[in-house]
Amino acid sequence: MWITNCNIVDTTNGEILHNKSIEIENGLIRNISTETPKINASVIDAGGKYIVPGIISCHTHLSVVFPFSDTDENENPAITAFRAANRAQQALASGITTIRCVHEQNKVDLFLKAAIRRGWAKAPRIFGAGRALSTPNGHGAGSACSYAEGFEGFYQAALDELNAGADHIKIFINGGLARAGETPDQAEMTDDEIAGTVKAATEHGTYVVAHSGENKAIMQALRQGVRSFEHIYNINDDTANALAAAKAFVTPTLCVTRSESWMRANHFEEPSIQNALRVSEQHLESVKKAIKAKNQMVNGTDYPPGDLVDGIPAALHEMYLMFNAGLSPLQAIQSISLTAAKLIRQEKFLGQVAPGFAADLLTLSDNPLTDLDSYRDISMIMKDGEIIRS
Repeated sequence: MWITNCNIVDTTNGEILHNKSIEIENGLIRNISTETPKINASVIDAGGKYIVPGIISCHTHLSVVFPFSDTDENENPAITAFRAANRAQQALASGITTIRCVHEQNKVDLFLKAAIRRGWAKAPRIFGAGRALSTPNGHGAGSACSYAEGFEGFYQAALDELNAGADHIKIFINGGLARAGETPDQAEMTDDEIAGTVKAATEHGTYVVAHSGENKAIMQALRQGVRSFEHIYNINDDTANALAAAKAFVTPTLCVTRSESWMRANHFEEPSIQNALRVSEQHLESVKKAIKAKNQMVNGTDYPPGDLVDGIPAALHEMYLMFNAGLSPLQAIQSISLTAAKLIRQEKFLGQVAPGFAADLLTLSDNPLTDLDSYRDISMIMKDGEIIRS
């Protein structure tokens, strides 16, 4: 298959490769050139449109239930799977070709990943955590997490998820915004508990993701070797600089505190909404500090990324929020491509339109480097060389 008459966005250098043809074979980009396609080849004429990599969303929950209090920790896994598969399909139809799940009830991300591999479901490529690890009364309580205490408890809980096929491990190092009276300032894990989790992940050649909200817990987790931080609701310049010095990845999930209309449409309880609104400006200032410190910023939603927030998929809503917080158009694009691929350790396979990379491609009408709003009009979606939407 060939895609001809297209302009390719180089996500590494922020350049446009004009008037190119892309040859696709066995789900991979085989070649990029100005050649004429082979006789009898299948050809798509892009009509001068712009080609970008498929979107990578790095903080996803496919099985989450709204409001959170409706979660049934004893839910039949089949019901969980149907809900998650539907959301995964919605994400793919929005141009999200890869997702990183950071907690799914009944480890449904790992089972859905296996179903996709066997051709039984059409969905984004999945990098999954299985169940997140939480202290019994921590932020994850009531969310069907894996509950543990102490070094040995967290070490073994992490091993259980990794042995089940998890690609990374998620922990809650402090509180959040979900329940009345809860704040991100409440630390929830000891040094030993974080160290036990990191030990298990390191032994399996992977990393730990931390739900994180404030300075003390983030610095604690950095010292223990955590390198992926979600939310950063309230951090100072010193913490922002420490994250950058450690070459950590930051997933700010700004949409968590800036999507009131979506929360109300999805029946969130009033304490959750008010908690989000209360920290909204503080959250934005923290993200601005992280950007100023030149952290590696990636896009994640905490919501199902294909859900519509004010008329656009949550992943794009988040990209525009990050852009307005200070990312350049190229950095905003990299947050859903190049930088995200580095986080999930797929930088030689995902996040670029280049030979040897997955043929996960989107077509846009205008140049996103000068008009980021062009992502609002995705005209073609391709994953692994298969046209999902044209």
